[in-house]
Amino acid sequence: MPLQQGYTTTCIPFSVFAYLWIMATVLLNKDNGVGYITLNRPDKYNSYNRDMAMELQQHLDDCAADDTVRCIYLTGAGKGFCSGQDLSEAMNPSPEDFERMVREHYNATIMRLRTIEKPIIAAVNGVAAGAGANIALACDIVLAAESASFIQAFSKIGLIPDSGGTYFLPRLVGMQRAAALMMTGDKVPAAEAVAMGMIYKSYPDETFEADSKKMAVTLAQMPTLGIGLTKRLLNATYSNSIEGQLALEKETQVIAGGSEDFREGVLAFLEKRKPAFKGK
Repeated sequence: MPLQQGYTTTCIPFSVFAYLWIMATVLLNKDNGVGYITLNRPDKYNSYNRDMAMELQQHLDDCAADDTVRCIYLTGAGKGFCSGQDLSEAMNPSPEDFERMVREHYNATIMRLRTIEKPIIAAVNGVAAGAGANIALACDIVLAAESASFIQAFSKIGLIPDSGGTYFLPRLVGMQRAAALMMTGDKVPAAEAVAMGMIYKSYPDETFEADSKKMAVTLAQMPTLGIGLTKRLLNATYSNSIEGQLALEKETQVIAGGSEDFREGVLAFLEKRKPAFKGK
């Protein structure tokens, strides 16, 4: 917020800063090598609007550029992860409005989640519906509270699944199950999502935050350069031939083999001590 001429930041009362923090639709906190990103419209179950899309992309870019951030942790404030598009922002849109919304709000977010070569955890603390579900599935590892659920809600309002849903979900659970979930809009509880391979793991609600953050801190202390290269390979495997994938593995293994983390890992093994990786 611009200041009036003649004022300095020391003239702004703390309550104003607190108000601006509360009004942000996405929060970012960095600690212990992890960038904690929180969708922050709890009164709307973190429904997705333009402000949230732009702020989320800005924070993802910040974490991507910051070498001290070695893992990204994405969650929601309050009782929900993300309930999908804020429909009050999408009333009677023109085809041009729809195109811009999908391109700028969703596609741009999904591409960041997939191309940032750092591990990204989706910590699904509550309902993840529509685009909210597919934003979570675009992350590298999805963890959920036992009370959380996933819903491909698009068919309820006559839309098709976007935000990469038609790409990721069939690869996670198979074509038949993905088709049924997308066409019916059935709710999938966290335990069922784990059983069908949609997500990695669920935790009891009372320990979910601590358990999911523990994984983020663990990943941040690992050789994250190699993890980023692994993510590059996983992205390529969807479209590569076996020959192409083997060639890419050879190229990226050469990069990993020249890293400080590889040298540290080998030295720590030989010296029988815990390695201190730097992500370099």
